[in-house]
Parts: sequence; C-alpha cells; structure tokens
Amino acid sequence: MKMSAIETSMAGSVWKVLVKVGDRVEEGQDVVILESMKMEIPIAAESNGTVKEIKVNEGDFVNDGDVIVEIE
Repeated sequence: MKMSAIETSMAGSVWKVLVKVGDRVEEGQDVVILESMKMEIPIAAESNGTVKEIKVNEGDFVNDGDVIVEIE
C-alpha cells in the first residue's frame, strides 16, 4: 500500500487536529483545521486510507506545503 502525504495549502497555525493514528479517513474528509488571518481553513484527505502519522500538534505553525498527516 502506498503512503499519501497531506500537505498544507497555506501558512497558518494548527487550530484543531481532527484525526488520530489508526483512524480510517475518506477522500474529502477534514483531518486538520488551520487558523490563518482569523479564518478557519479545513485541510482534507486527498484519498481514502488509514492515518499512519500525524506530524503536527495543535498550536504549531505550518508553512505552505508542509506535510501534516500521512495516510496509507
């Protein structure tokens, strides 16, 4: 099974992590919510799979293109 990395689409702070390792996710399901410029921006899984690793914690600052979650 291939790994799939979920990346951020903009810089911001991790407001909420919505999944945990081992969770099944569906394509389009929100996995993390970023807070940027006082807006909440959901980041969604791009494919179905199981959460293998979460690379951020709530409160972390991320940049555009950072990998936040890996699924397989």
